[in-house]
Amino acid sequence: MSSIDRRRFLEVGGLGVGYGLATGAPRQALAQAESGSTGAVSAPAAAGGNVRMSGDGLGLAPEEQARLWTALAADGGIVRDSYSNGGAVERLENAFAELLGKERTVFMPTGTLANHLGVRALAGGEGRAIVQADSHLYNDSGDCVQTLSGITLIPLGSGRPDFTLEDVEATLDRTASGRVRTPVRVISIETPVRRHFGATFDRRELDRIAALAHREGIRLHLDGARIFLQAAYEGRSVAEYAAPFDTVYVSLYKYFNAPSGAILAGPRDLLDGMYHTRRMFGAGLPAAWPFATIAHHYLPGFVERYTLAVHASESWLAQVARHDAFSVERVPKGTNLFWLRVKTGDISAFRRRLRDRGVALGAPRDGRILVGVNETWNRRPVDELAELFVDSV
Repeated sequence: MSSIDRRRFLEVGGLGVGYGLATGAPRQALAQAESGSTGAVSAPAAAGGNVRMSGDGLGLAPEEQARLWTALAADGGIVRDSYSNGGAVERLENAFAELLGKERTVFMPTGTLANHLGVRALAGGEGRAIVQADSHLYNDSGDCVQTLSGITLIPLGSGRPDFTLEDVEATLDRTASGRVRTPVRVISIETPVRRHFGATFDRRELDRIAALAHREGIRLHLDGARIFLQAAYEGRSVAEYAAPFDTVYVSLYKYFNAPSGAILAGPRDLLDGMYHTRRMFGAGLPAAWPFATIAHHYLPGFVERYTLAVHASESWLAQVARHDAFSVERVPKGTNLFWLRVKTGDISAFRRRLRDRGVALGAPRDGRILVGVNETWNRRPVDELAELFVDSV
């Protein structure tokens, strides 16, 4: 953990005390996170605090971020970087390298750039890259890989969160038969998948595809923006997910609560000079410490704290689903998102009553509410949350 001591962590970022900035993590989980323990954590939830039942993170307001920066600076927890190198940025990069089991990591201001430069570096400036048809890289990044790096993306598995080994083999066979040789250099895999509400890439297929890629000399990139969430749901380390992949991207703003930012991890020989490419794309920010310091503040012990939130949400789901007013729809192979139906009463009035009691629900979509599990679920006892829902119908 940074130089901020435990008392200050509780005030500005730990249990939602005072400014209500962060996780609501029990003291035992916080103590284990500070000591570097990765053992099992169990402790009663903290009393009070607002619960945000949407999104992956805490949803910090600008004033909350400003208070956190002030507190970290007062405790000597901020060291300036120079054009996104050194200082707080280097400290964050080193912490992620250790957790992901990679030799090197590089800060990126956005996940779009992290995915792009990861695939670009692995392709070596030529060839094709296989991606999920419903992936973030293929659908939501402005064709950056194709337009700016001249690498053709081949989408597989339309309508699914994953694709199969057979899909890849068919693509490789078709590519090999072309009159002009343009080989597949990279396979990029996103898990969990944003466009499938946090569904994960099938583990068996991923293992089979990785084995084929290694045999054929095809490089692997992981869009692991939310991989720390998947680790908490499946009880595996993030390093285990990262191991088969040459490069890995992790988001800093989704649940590490930075205003923006991403980490790209991989081997030294690929990433040591990446800051030059980053700057070529206009992303060598003169100062990236505001992003790095907040992410580093929430990084230690995250999986342990988030695991507590997962257990709390599962207990809550079991209690609420027994009530006639509610039904729950799980996402197949899902992680932290599920659908809640409120079968009686006015949904808008129901959401207002919960809001007045410190529980925020997202807006309904087609009669359902998409519920997200994040660290704020640790702020209230599970039984209390279930009772609030029943009383608010």
